[in-house]
Amino acid sequence: MRRPAAVGTVHLLTGLPGAGKTTLARQLEAQHAALRLTPDEWMNPLFGAGESGGKRWVLEADLLWGVAARALTLGVDVILDYGCWAREERDLFRARAAALGAAFELHVLQVPIEVLWERLDHRNRQRPPDTFAVTREELDEWVSWYEVPGPDELIATDQPPVTVHVWTTP
Repeated sequence: MRRPAAVGTVHLLTGLPGAGKTTLARQLEAQHAALRLTPDEWMNPLFGAGESGGKRWVLEADLLWGVAARALTLGVDVILDYGCWAREERDLFRARAAALGAAFELHVLQVPIEVLWERLDHRNRQRPPDTFAVTREELDEWVSWYEVPGPDELIATDQPPVTVHVWTTP
């Protein structure tokens, strides 16, 4: 009879496009022998690039989380390369990890907007597979939507514990 494996750790990456989330996700994947779930790599074959009428959240919150939850219960660490701009989204995955008994690590990628734009402008010209073009206007709008994790979220006593990593130049 096999003994059940320990539950894995959720590594949730948060940051705007161009912050280096996928680059960091690949590093963490190798470092932790983890399952990396990057929605951009799933969106295009399933629904097309971008948000596709709200299907991205269905992909992240339902489909990919189901895969993540199974991997975690098998003892595999999971990298959620999601972005999660809203605290509500981060709290959801934090609570889901806790419900499984998984540890939760939040990786906050903080990059100045001018650096984000330089990276995105370069990426727009190269257009790697599974990426979509981002305009400066979109980036400016998204900056106003992004809820930067603050101390009240990171050390909230009404939430399961979280380990926080802040990256400024991944």
